[in-house]
Formats: sequence, structure tokens, C-alpha cells
Amino acid sequence: MSTQSTTQSVHVLARDGHRPPLAATSLDLLDRSRGSLLTACRAGDAGERYVEAHLGALRAAAALLAARSSSSGRSRPRSVWEVLPTIAPELSEWATFFAGTARQRAAVERGGPLSARESDDLLRQSEIFLEIVQDLLGVPRAEPLPDYIAPISVHGSRHGSMPGPGSGAMPGLSSGPSPLRARGA
Repeated sequence: MSTQSTTQSVHVLARDGHRPPLAATSLDLLDRSRGSLLTACRAGDAGERYVEAHLGALRAAAALLAARSSSSGRSRPRSVWEVLPTIAPELSEWATFFAGTARQRAAVERGGPLSARESDDLLRQSEIFLEIVQDLLGVPRAEPLPDYIAPISVHGSRHGSMPGPGSGAMPGLSSGPSPLRARGA
């Protein structure tokens, strides 16, 4: 798909063909999203990695909503994942996926079981989602997350570290080696 057609379908362009600058709020949320993903990379606990990865995705979605939505007065509070498809229909599948991970995150925060595989998968998906949001907003991508992430400690993880099945279909996930493991090894 060409950049021009994507840009015209996703953004309102100024008369000179450039996007209007993003609000500081959106840029701050993108920075905080990346910070959460970096924290997830360093986490040695599967639960902590999962929570931070989910928070990173949540902040990326909030950045997009802040950039694209306008305040329409008072309305009932709604989840970011519920609002996202109305503001960015092209991200409906991602919103559904992350709404499911929000339920899993709540269970993890209550001490529920979680495998290292599930936390690594969510981290990978959250990084992809952040990159998609950056592209939609016309923000240059930051450097990729580190090639190496901290191993999950069997003894330090109350959530377990045995590989297990993923939590269902994940948008954008391809089979093959994890891009978050040491590359070239």
C-alpha cells in the first residue's frame, strides 16, 4: 500500500500536504508506551512483564485517541478498547485482542497463573501495536526494543515460567522465531 493513500485515508492533511503537529499529550503517551515496553523487557517476572506490556499497548491506543478524537461533552466512561474501533476502525481487531488481554491482566494482578510464553507474546504484540500507532500518527518509529529480554525467573515468578499455549489468535503474529530474543543466535 502506498504511503500517500494511507496518509490520506488516515489523516486530515493541511493545505500544504503536511499533517498538523500532534498535541504534547499524544507524544507523551507514545513515550510512556515505549517506556512501559522497555520495563516489560527488563522484567524477570511473567506477571510484571504481562502487565507492563499491556500498559504499553493501552498508552499507545490512548495516544491515538487523544490525537484523533474531540471532546463531545459528557458521556459515560468507556474502555479505550471499546472506543478505539469508533475512532480508528482499522484497529478493530487489535481492540478486540487487547480487550481480551485486559481481562487476563486483571486476573494476573489478582495472582492468577500466567506462562512466560503468554507474557512474551503480549510484549511482542504490544510492540507491533505501538509501531502501527506511530505509523498512523506519522511519528517516526523509535529504535526497536532490545534484541534480548530478561529471562523469566522460575523462583522469582509467582505466575510460573513454563511455556504454555498462547491466549488465542493474535493480530499480526507470524510463526517463526521471536524478534524479542537475541537475534542471530
